[in-house]
Amino acid sequence: MKATRAYLLILPLLLASCGISESRFNPFNWFGGGDDTTTAEPLEVVNVDDPRPLVAEITQLVIERTPGGAIVRVTGLPPTQGWYGAALVNVSPNREALNGVMSYSMRALPPDVPTRVSTRQSRELTAAVFLSDIQLAGVRVIQVTGAQNSRIARR
Repeated sequence: MKATRAYLLILPLLLASCGISESRFNPFNWFGGGDDTTTAEPLEVVNVDDPRPLVAEITQLVIERTPGGAIVRVTGLPPTQGWYGAALVNVSPNREALNGVMSYSMRALPPDVPTRVSTRQSRELTAAVFLSDIQLAGVRVIQVTGAQNSRIARR
């Protein structure tokens, strides 16, 4: 009898905890997989500190929660093979979030000689940056911009 009561008390708690996986209280859901935003004309974010051109297309934006912060991981697709030195460059004013938006651009160096296009998988570049909990304190949106599109992850 006591075991049945215990099961009847525990079962609703277990079922209720399944619903919190989609909740805003779950820190693993604070930033989604990233929404794609296509621009009408190619973007060129001015940043005199970094002369590298923007990667043509941002294909994936993933925010991975870690102890003490989050890792912003971006996959981009340049127009041809051979691009290298990919990095996420903070283009937010004063390197801080403006109105809750932290903005980055994905930049890479083109090859020295012309190369072929080949497959998407052979051209993919990945870059990441770590943001501490202090840097994320006022951030509601992380935006990563490429030449043809941008991706946004919201809390």
